[in-house]
Amino acid sequence: MATVGFIGVGVMGGPMARNLLRGGHHVQAFDLAAEALEALAADGAVAAGSAAEAAGGADAVITMLPAGEHVKAAVFGTGGVVEGLAPDALYIDMSTILPAHTDEIGAALKERGVAMIDAPVGRPQSHAVTGTLLIMVGGAAADVERARPLLDCMGDTIVHCGPLGMGARMKVINNYQAIALNVLTAETLTLAEASGLDVGVAREVMGGTVAGRGHMATTYPDKVLKGDLEPGFMVDLAHKDLGLALELAAQCRVPTTLGAVARQVYARAQTLGYGRRDWTSIYPTVRELAGLPDAS
Repeated sequence: MATVGFIGVGVMGGPMARNLLRGGHHVQAFDLAAEALEALAADGAVAAGSAAEAAGGADAVITMLPAGEHVKAAVFGTGGVVEGLAPDALYIDMSTILPAHTDEIGAALKERGVAMIDAPVGRPQSHAVTGTLLIMVGGAAADVERARPLLDCMGDTIVHCGPLGMGARMKVINNYQAIALNVLTAETLTLAEASGLDVGVAREVMGGTVAGRGHMATTYPDKVLKGDLEPGFMVDLAHKDLGLALELAAQCRVPTTLGAVARQVYARAQTLGYGRRDWTSIYPTVRELAGLPDAS
């Protein structure tokens, strides 16, 4: 079993560290919040006086902190991880931070000969408690395999997303979709209620259509990701129907900010010649706006 330094044992980090303890690993923990550290120590961890002390003699050091600046301070600041980290130890950052910060930290550690992977997590705190997190990992394959016995204690789905930094990128992109969809969902249910529909009925109907099932699991793999833009539902019709929804929203005095912007993107797809193509043509439309090369 491994000796693990764990920096940041709050709402997410605390349960994750406890699952390492349950897995038989020796955990040396540090947190600026004394109460969180004391609670973990009561469950069997060793409470360290600094990040450097937590890293001392550890086979691997994990950080689970709120932001990139906190991670950099914990690793490189006074009393930081690098002061106690053994040359052959593995550093694992499981925080959700800007990918540029992950790249910066990885480059600085590489100069010191320290291997790093980034492994941010998906799923809420209840999954941290049960050890069933989804973990998005970036790093060299050998380093990922080295970390796997630890990751397996904390999650039941480990996805190797690519080289170092790709875990951070995957996490930010995953959260982008989930968080933006939250606003669209709120707009949609508000429009349903304001127009006189029963919200439960609306949820039942949309649960059986793309509205509730999502494009990622339905239309995209069946159409645009296969290179097929033959219309199942045309961009022109989508633009028209979205206009109907926005008109209804105006009548009901419901704000539909995301819907209004979406209609502009459909209009752009029309100007690019996708009007009579499948509505998943929004993907090549946005790719073109981003300056990405033609995927055909």
